[in-house]
Amino acid sequence: MASLLAAGAAFGYALLWVVVLSAVMGALSQYLAMRLGLLTEEGIVTTVERRLGDGWAWLLVIDVVLAAGLAQLVIMKTVADVSETVTGVDARVWGVVWAVVLAVGLAGGGYRVVEWGAKLLVSAIVLAFLLSVAVVPIDFGAAATGVIPRIPAGVDGALLAAGILGGAVHVTLVTMHTYTVRARGWTRENYGLATADVGASMLVAFGAYSLAIFLVAAGALHAPGIDAGSLTATAAAEALGPLVGGHAKWLFLLGLWGAAVSTLGGNTVVPPYLLADKLGWGTDRSDPRYRGLLAAVALASAGGAFLGGAFFPLLVLVLAFGLVGTPFALALVLYLLNDSGTVPRSPTALANVGGLALIAVSAVTAGSFVRERAASGVDDPTTAFVVAFAAALTAATALLAAKFVGEWAGGGSAPDPADR
Repeated sequence: MASLLAAGAAFGYALLWVVVLSAVMGALSQYLAMRLGLLTEEGIVTTVERRLGDGWAWLLVIDVVLAAGLAQLVIMKTVADVSETVTGVDARVWGVVWAVVLAVGLAGGGYRVVEWGAKLLVSAIVLAFLLSVAVVPIDFGAAATGVIPRIPAGVDGALLAAGILGGAVHVTLVTMHTYTVRARGWTRENYGLATADVGASMLVAFGAYSLAIFLVAAGALHAPGIDAGSLTATAAAEALGPLVGGHAKWLFLLGLWGAAVSTLGGNTVVPPYLLADKLGWGTDRSDPRYRGLLAAVALASAGGAFLGGAFFPLLVLVLAFGLVGTPFALALVLYLLNDSGTVPRSPTALANVGGLALIAVSAVTAGSFVRERAASGVDDPTTAFVVAFAAALTAATALLAAKFVGEWAGGGSAPDPADR
């Protein structure tokens, strides 16, 4: 939501092609992750460790934990700031309160009610945006020019393109979906159902959601002088003005509140889940070690409420950062899907081509973001960290590609570390 609103407000319809592409790429990445989870009947970290070794598994865990951890802090800032706007109570107080609620709810198993309440609020705001498409003055002629691939010049253009793609093809989504299919109890016999689930949720629902928000923002918010770094929740709420008038601000804030709370709960699970899987612990509340990790991540997220700056540009930034680590995760998934020692049958040629295109597009988009950041100078610690992170994962991805080519040329598959 943050990336779409900021992109529409700052550049009008210019990034429409990225919005459409994000739904397609999101569905494809989830399909590949679903296939790996179903055919191996285990989580991706266990599979990587079993087939490639301990070092590769730890690199994946570090990639995901960094992306999810940074996102956790900014999502908490969003929840706390919106809570302050709605109630008038200091955001830092809300950060501590929400962290405790999160720890008790997730570790104690009482989060389900909050989650469903958040889903209802998110559904309301998405419905409002869908209805607003018929009311907001959208220039469909100008929108048609937005399907031509181009990234507006400057850091903001590359950042928002990476943020939009990062919202759909994020390293946490790719890795966690291998666990989701197992948590649902699906097996290879449920392949058709799992495929339909990906199509309905990512390609259809997420695609409609993304298009509606982007078109409304481009039609209602775009104006000379607006840039991604200055967008606030109050300004974004004006996009709903034609539909609900004076109540736009509060409806939008409630929807954003629900979106942030539901995302916060889901994202909190990610670092403990992958760490527990890597360490051989249980990945549910019956294991006190996992429960302790879950509570620790929830409580540590309170620090996000003490971050400075507006949360909209920060949200876009952490999504773009997550996209930097995504090509490596996608390369691992594609490698494992084509390893005869991992899955009983390889993907179709079309799925493989799509997977390679997915890696290429995400790498180029993330690369544009990193290049623009680096061009502005690496004296900033944040930029230096992003550049170093990107360099390390690019080298790992290249090494993995070389490893696959070598094994393919030799007519073999990845060796099982247990056989050494």
